[in-house]
Amino acid sequence: MLEKENCENKTDEELVALTIENQDFFSCLVDRYSDKLTRYIMRISASTREDAEDLLQEIFVKAYRNINGFDQSLKFSSWIYRIAHNQVISQWRKTKSRPQVIKFEADEDFLKFIAADVDLALDTERKFEGEEVRELLNELDEKYKEVLVLKFIEGKDYKEISDILQKPLGTVATLINRAKKQLKKTIEAKGIEFRK
Repeated sequence: MLEKENCENKTDEELVALTIENQDFFSCLVDRYSDKLTRYIMRISASTREDAEDLLQEIFVKAYRNINGFDQSLKFSSWIYRIAHNQVISQWRKTKSRPQVIKFEADEDFLKFIAADVDLALDTERKFEGEEVRELLNELDEKYKEVLVLKFIEGKDYKEISDILQKPLGTVATLINRAKKQLKKTIEAKGIEFRK
């Protein structure tokens, strides 16, 4: 069993290299990414915690089996998130139960993260409650919800989002811009007043 100190001061990429030498180091990556990926899975798929944990196990098994093929030009976080993204899509296809509209489970602070970037924080005269945030985001197109989750909740930069979704950087920038515009329109459609 590895001591916690063996993991804490190492980068993800160092842990990948160590995992190739000694499989015990993979547990460091599992510990580092379990909670983040569980939240990500639940945010983009509206899975229950149990379903998300089942998917998470499959994601880590797939990552472990393919660790030798990890592309060193990518960040490990982008690589593991791409595996998670693909696994969620694969699961939808397997069960054929992908809902037409995914219900988005937002944290109460989610809109604040977006608002800071969209300048809504300065434009709007009111605060949003957590339930309002969920309703607003559930009205967005699925492709926009996912880029907002990756950008504002997961804190991924454009390059990482590009790697995860396997879309060009320009497409990612366009998706984020359109997502913010659609969110603003959704807020305005709800009759929320903005200062001029």
